[in-house]
Amino acid sequence: MDKFIITGGVPLKGEITVAGAKNVALKILVASLLTDEEMVVHNVPLIRDVDLMLDVLAVLGVKYSRDGHTIHVTHNHIHNAKVPLDVAARLRTSSMILGPLLARYGAATTPNPGGCRLGARPIDRHINALKEMGADIQYHSDDGYFYAKAKELHGATIRFPKNTHTGTETLLLAAVLARGRTILENAAQEPEIDDLIACLTQMGANIRRSAPRTIVIEGAKKLHGTEYSIMADRNEEVTFAIAGVVTAGDVIIKNSSRHNLGAFLDVYQRAGGKFQEIDDRTTRYYTDGYLTATDIVTHPHPGFMTDWQAPWAVLMTQANGISCIHETVFESRFSYVSQLLKMGAHIEFFDPDVEDPETFYNFNWADRVEGYHQGITIRGPTTLHNAVLEINDLRAGATLVLAALVAAGESVIHGVEQVDRGYEKIEERLRALGARIQRIKEE
Repeated sequence: MDKFIITGGVPLKGEITVAGAKNVALKILVASLLTDEEMVVHNVPLIRDVDLMLDVLAVLGVKYSRDGHTIHVTHNHIHNAKVPLDVAARLRTSSMILGPLLARYGAATTPNPGGCRLGARPIDRHINALKEMGADIQYHSDDGYFYAKAKELHGATIRFPKNTHTGTETLLLAAVLARGRTILENAAQEPEIDDLIACLTQMGANIRRSAPRTIVIEGAKKLHGTEYSIMADRNEEVTFAIAGVVTAGDVIIKNSSRHNLGAFLDVYQRAGGKFQEIDDRTTRYYTDGYLTATDIVTHPHPGFMTDWQAPWAVLMTQANGISCIHETVFESRFSYVSQLLKMGAHIEFFDPDVEDPETFYNFNWADRVEGYHQGITIRGPTTLHNAVLEINDLRAGATLVLAALVAAGESVIHGVEQVDRGYEKIEERLRALGARIQRIKEE
């Protein structure tokens, strides 16, 4: 277990390169189960979640080797379609192996997924959809496992009741080898989904979007290996852009994908943030020193991402006026607020006036925990001070790092393994921008 010691108050300046997208890397590694041929995946981030996914695949007989940010994966015929609890429960996306294993081998056993427990994150949408494709899936509450089998997966028309990123990917990975046509309605449309589709297409899959939220898959008899380089991580870019602006610095981001950041850049400019398009893949983020309060509502793509709202809250502590954040994607994504309050932030919870919450929110309203709130207000600008902080999940971790970079004095952040799940060597990259940050082994 490690901790960060951060001395804030230093403007971050310089260049930083965004790593490959975590949310694509994990899914393409799962896609390696769809073929016996070699997969070569470039631009894979060196993060803990990738290591955990490789552990899951290794249990299933997948062989891999690493060369920097490139992973070579080979999957021969497996003899074990069960993933142990101690392996799969550490990673939420481990459940995505169900589709490929059912499509190729007709059986799969996996525990209820782990990773960061952001609300209930029910996978019932994925399970019900796989059942519509011919799978028999039973959940045993006594041991926490899903037991799945299928003589043959077949195509189906599936309409997700709520927008689901992971559900869309899970069904894509199942449908590419299913018999016949599968139509996914109310499917997610994030750029990361399209990057996975591009890789599957290179492997021989037949996939197309007939509308922004409708995906049509014609099942193939067999897929082949391929060589693919994954897209840049949008969440990293937003984090480092905010790091520069909130510290009154000036950061140039390479491997930028600003064409996928429309919702962020719109609000960012309204708040007073500036950016310069240096070239197609390089963006400079800075400010003239004055930030204005904003109101945002999180939504699935192309809206303002839920992953961005926590870092945005730190930026708004430095903005003039009262800002509002309304979270609609998850029912419990304000775990960082208690930690920012320790640092002197002026944040209050509130309950937005929503006429039909079950329909309006992207999560199951019945899963909401009593006493949780879906909105916060932030009054700024506030001089944050140092504190001893605890990280509860990945995005909250990056948020507390940002807050400590702004705060006066020396802050200590425990639980940094959560940050390691999604950010490659974040302390080394921030130090290159001038940050005073150290990683220390916990005693």
